[in-house]
Amino acid sequence: MVIIRLFCAAGMSTSLLVNKMKEAAKNNGIDVDIEAFPESQMDKNTEGVDVALLGPQVGYTLNKAKKICEPKGIPVDVIPMVDYGMMNGQKVLDFALKLAGK
Repeated sequence: MVIIRLFCAAGMSTSLLVNKMKEAAKNNGIDVDIEAFPESQMDKNTEGVDVALLGPQVGYTLNKAKKICEPKGIPVDVIPMVDYGMMNGQKVLDFALKLAGK
């Protein structure tokens, strides 16, 4: 199972993206655990996570996110704006899996 966490400003649009990613994973037979949280809760929601993704609207917090994730060995990056805007669950899932080395 691949554990993916998305972090954004409030969680509304990202929740929709989580559902699209879960649907893409199911269609591809990939076992995932995907949840979204506010960026401010990243330090509390990264235990045992394989990869963390930031919504483009909080991309400016990437350095802070790296300070939280890198000591735990968790790759972290910003979701590409186009894929986020299009709610392309397949592309964001592929992005997350590539980051996680899966």
